[in-house]
Amino acid sequence: MTLDIKERALTGLRRLRVRRRSQSSCHGSGPTAASGLPTLVIVGNPNVGKSALFNRLTGARVVVSNYPGTTVEVTRGHLRADGVELEAVDTPGMYSFLPITEEERVARRILLSESSYLVLHVVDAKNLERMLPFTLQLIEAGLPVVLAVNMLDEAEAAGLEIDLARLEQELGVPVVGTISTSGRGIDTLRHRIATTTASVVPPRTYDDKVEAAVSEMEGMLKGEYRLSRRAVALLLLQDDAEIEQMVEDAEGDGWGSINEFLLRLRTGRARSLGYTISMQRQRWATSLVRRTVLASGRRGRNWGELISRVTMNPITGVPILLLVLYFGLYQFVGVFGAGVLVKFLEDTVFGQWVNPVAIQVVEAIIPWPILQTLFVGEYGIITLGIRYAIALILPIVGTFFLTFSILEDTGYFPRLAMLIDRVFKAIGLNGRAVIPMVLGFGCDTMATMVTRVLESRRERVIATLLLALAIPCSAQLGVILAILSPHPRALALWGVIVLAVFLLIGLLAARVMPGQRPSFYMEVPPMRMPRLGNILSKTYARMEWYLFEVMPVFIGASVIIWIGQITGIFQALIRLFEPIVELIGLPPQVAAVFLFGFFRRDYGAAGLYDVHAAGGLSGEQLLVAAVTLTLFVPCIAQFSMMLKERGVRTTLAIVAFIFPFAFGIGFVVNALLTAAGWQL
Repeated sequence: MTLDIKERALTGLRRLRVRRRSQSSCHGSGPTAASGLPTLVIVGNPNVGKSALFNRLTGARVVVSNYPGTTVEVTRGHLRADGVELEAVDTPGMYSFLPITEEERVARRILLSESSYLVLHVVDAKNLERMLPFTLQLIEAGLPVVLAVNMLDEAEAAGLEIDLARLEQELGVPVVGTISTSGRGIDTLRHRIATTTASVVPPRTYDDKVEAAVSEMEGMLKGEYRLSRRAVALLLLQDDAEIEQMVEDAEGDGWGSINEFLLRLRTGRARSLGYTISMQRQRWATSLVRRTVLASGRRGRNWGELISRVTMNPITGVPILLLVLYFGLYQFVGVFGAGVLVKFLEDTVFGQWVNPVAIQVVEAIIPWPILQTLFVGEYGIITLGIRYAIALILPIVGTFFLTFSILEDTGYFPRLAMLIDRVFKAIGLNGRAVIPMVLGFGCDTMATMVTRVLESRRERVIATLLLALAIPCSAQLGVILAILSPHPRALALWGVIVLAVFLLIGLLAARVMPGQRPSFYMEVPPMRMPRLGNILSKTYARMEWYLFEVMPVFIGASVIIWIGQITGIFQALIRLFEPIVELIGLPPQVAAVFLFGFFRRDYGAAGLYDVHAAGGLSGEQLLVAAVTLTLFVPCIAQFSMMLKERGVRTTLAIVAFIFPFAFGIGFVVNALLTAAGWQL
């Protein structure tokens, strides 16, 4: 993606999130637009500029909601074209009508259930041969289709000339060339959307044997379907279990004869009908591209392709990854964000300006000392909660999200996925898991949500476990980098230990959990020069989302701790933690840090920063504390997302494993340091 993160996960709080409770099925009436308007359903592969095109058509006013009965988010917005008002739906990325992932299933259910005005299929102009089979499926489904051939600028740069008029004539549906980043072709696209309402007769694609089987199957279908009977017949011949259930429900007693016909077709075949149909579709697409796409011969040296190959080659890709980690995470986030910016905000802004004024104002307004401590005490809302959120956390996540947006806009992440696919397969994942893992360094809560891009439940559970255990969020990572930077050996050991835990637990989880080894496929978009506007808008949206999420939590945590203080509950909980903390060689005051970690990981990291700033920890103790806190149980927000995505049983099992494991590793690290007599 660019990894689909921008399409579904990091949309920012400027998008209103709503949840609908109605349930849907593949063949039910499904959800209708809340506005009652006809619907434009936008579909396409990941990384074809689908969301950018959606934003061009609808503007910034959109709604993000969970599709009924799932955890997959769908974006909706309004558009007006030639006096026609529509509700547009930006669906999750899908490759064909035969779904593999949950997101593809949701995209198909939308096509099967929405009161569709028409379907806008967005394709990458450079990869028409791979994407036109899906266009054919949409036409076969009897849906009104407009084809947007996007990224024309990149196709032209690659030396390709596309005869859009010939392509439209061959397909029989409107074809519009677009560049979503610049807005080229958008006005024409709006017009074609407004004036296209009818489906077309699909082109002849299959040989006589397949056509005969499809024709006979069509004659046996008597029920009512959202798709054409031809499309339903083709999906049945391709062994689509969800469509089989839909047809069984719709046909009633007639299903028996249909099932017998399918069994006869499958018996004795060397290759499945599904394979045959797919190959014939692909041959049709290849032939069509040969007639409509020409190589202009103007292609020059493509530095993007050279850089792309270099980043995916293990010999050169690993050093590049290390450079990205060093300059992007360590220097920019750890040194500049968690060092320079935090020091300025912490010491100057809050230390000299905000806190003294706040203390004076609160003491002047509130006469009761115990109530004063709610706002400006040791754990006060202003002096602790807001200070943590603004002075410690915001500069760290801000620098991380800026780095993340730059790398995302260049197209580096899909190449990173290709680079580490082999390593991830050893821990039961594949290269696609780089999406949530990298995002976890920004926010583990959102990364847990993004694990839905993984194909199987097994992969999603393993990824969730590793995120909860060994992936520090940007704020936690930044604080740890800041406090360990003066101790290079401690920092290096922390990195080695956390990486070793990540790989070890991944290997064990892959062996323990049943299931097949994951397959791997991913769209690899071209390398691009990052656009400043894209970087700034995405960084702003992510910082806005994070700040609005973290501020209430930090304020709430301050209130809860204050209540715990005046009632004695907080001190009692700290006393329960103190023996465990002392067991791993840390002073008793660090117990409060782990209690903070229950509220948020970064809250606990900020508490550790305060203990370190007060000179309360040696280099060895800093290492033990940093390792244990990194591996400690997830924060409340991540815990809630785990409950939502993985369920109560799996979430409790993960937390029950992590709690003793984190302190166990801390105990081992402390014991080894003591036995070796190392001073860090």
